[in-house]
Amino acid sequence: MATETSSAAPTLIGSVQRALRLLEAVGSHADGAPAKQLARETGLPLPTAYHLLRTLTYEGYLHRVDGVFVIGDAARRLVAGGAPQNRRSKIQDSLAQVRDLIGVPLYLAVYRDGEIELLAVSDTPAAPAVEESADFRETGHAHAIGQCLLGQLDEKARQDHLDRHPVQPVTRYTVPDRRSLLDRLARTGRIQPLVERQEYALGTVCAAIPIPTGSMTAAMAISVPLHEEERLWPAVDRLRGEVGWLLRSLDVSISI
Repeated sequence: MATETSSAAPTLIGSVQRALRLLEAVGSHADGAPAKQLARETGLPLPTAYHLLRTLTYEGYLHRVDGVFVIGDAARRLVAGGAPQNRRSKIQDSLAQVRDLIGVPLYLAVYRDGEIELLAVSDTPAAPAVEESADFRETGHAHAIGQCLLGQLDEKARQDHLDRHPVQPVTRYTVPDRRSLLDRLARTGRIQPLVERQEYALGTVCAAIPIPTGSMTAAMAISVPLHEEERLWPAVDRLRGEVGWLLRSLDVSISI
């Protein structure tokens, strides 16, 4: 019988329930509230309310200012914790819409804190993305989106990146040395699409375009199998036509 009872009703921690009720009560007052008012609103004895409020304040979930309790930094961080995930979901949804229009895998990356950061990849079973065969951050010289990001950096930042992540072979088609890479970036310019053929993954052709996001360095890329290379440029043109909509739909949330 004891086993049946324990499975039917969960064990509830009363002090946790009371603390959560206090947090909810504090959160309902934009300018905070004193302990007596919070105790009255939650139906808690004043000594119990005081004890829990002190504990929540000590842990940073509440903050006491001029005799009233307000939401603290720890609670704000807890609430904000879902925001990056929400933005990532928004990015994935938006990329998926453009991917379905174009019919090729999409990649979104930024250059942040001295590193290439792949934010999202959107593909389908019928058009799979390129597998990460070599560390993406260390091989920016070999893949189109990395080259596109490097092409947008100033000279000092670009040289610093290549000092930390030297040009080295990933496939037999990889750009052979730093000088050759820099020459290619100079010829392409900062706003033109950048194409690489089998430099990162054999049997794959990729193209990347810069994304205008103000102060952030960002790029998007597509990939197609080598035997379908004729699809590349039409897909690039379609992607460039959708960039404006994509940025509006993301509401610059790629800054996560």
